[in-house]
Amino acid sequence: MYRRLVRPVLYRLGKGDAEVAHEQTLSGLRRLGRVPGAVSALSRSYGAAGLERTVFGIRFPGPVGLAAGMDKNGIALPAWRALGFGFVEVGTVTAHPQPGNEKPRLFRLVESEAVINRMGFNNLGSAALASRLEGYGPLGYPLGISIGKSKVTPLEDAVEDYVTSLRRLYRFGDYFAVNVSSPNTPGLRSLQDAGQLRELLTALHAEAVGLSSGGRDAKPILVKIAPDLTEQAIDELLGVCTDVGVAGIIATNTTIGRSGLAASDVPLAAEAGGLSGRPLTEISAKTVAHIHAETGGALPIIGVGGILEPSDATRLFDAGASLVQVYTGLIYRGPGLIRRINRSLAEGNLP
Repeated sequence: MYRRLVRPVLYRLGKGDAEVAHEQTLSGLRRLGRVPGAVSALSRSYGAAGLERTVFGIRFPGPVGLAAGMDKNGIALPAWRALGFGFVEVGTVTAHPQPGNEKPRLFRLVESEAVINRMGFNNLGSAALASRLEGYGPLGYPLGISIGKSKVTPLEDAVEDYVTSLRRLYRFGDYFAVNVSSPNTPGLRSLQDAGQLRELLTALHAEAVGLSSGGRDAKPILVKIAPDLTEQAIDELLGVCTDVGVAGIIATNTTIGRSGLAASDVPLAAEAGGLSGRPLTEISAKTVAHIHAETGGALPIIGVGGILEPSDATRLFDAGASLVQVYTGLIYRGPGLIRRINRSLAEGNLP
């Protein structure tokens, strides 16, 4: 029903502007979350009973999460449980509020089942997110918070920018994802280099320890990496993460590559930004498998990229992921995708 009826309507909104459809979807989910009993009723149909697991010390009611970028400012958080998500990652959020890049900045490549975005960390800022989260009660799932660098902050001041957001949001998040891999903030990916990454993660770890009770229960910090890194660069990054005590890796962010596109989508390939969706299915699985092998399975991985079918999620679990996240798959398959993944996993396809 989604592909035949709902998707064509969404794709026509805003004269085909994908960001308008995104905003309308979030608005609808926000309203859903305010309807008494609606979330509980839907979660019984879409939920993930029997799929609980504990990863980096957190109990997840289901292994399929919503990736960062969909609900940046956390406006629809109560509703996501209704769709079967076992966790949600908000953001990426920055210390300073920022409008992001000029519009249009979100493009559907329909034949390739892909999306190009150059949103540029558009968000209301970490202080505004903290204020919003203050108003929520229990969500019924773990909340991850993705933090990034404000565009106005020079790279040499990036550490304090990240630390500021962590400090403001620490009591609200169950884990924190350090986004150093978006291609849409100038210079951001240079923070994946070993030296700069070590400085950043050391400061964030120290801040988390200081904010926790006696430093014994510091909340997990994860690093989100780009799919465009060489294996050597990944290995160097993993060495830093292990040394600093990072709790896990999110693999992967969007790619600046343009391979795997249908011929009809080639003209849109010239748009700047990160590519997500079906073209990442192979590379995300390979990246997860490499990280799993390199760390001997000791570093938990959240696999993300190219999940449009239950088999795509299973492939990431088989490669070594402990959890997976979905975003672009919702655009092409609708909310039923999460239910189908959960049902497939419940039938025995979860390692």
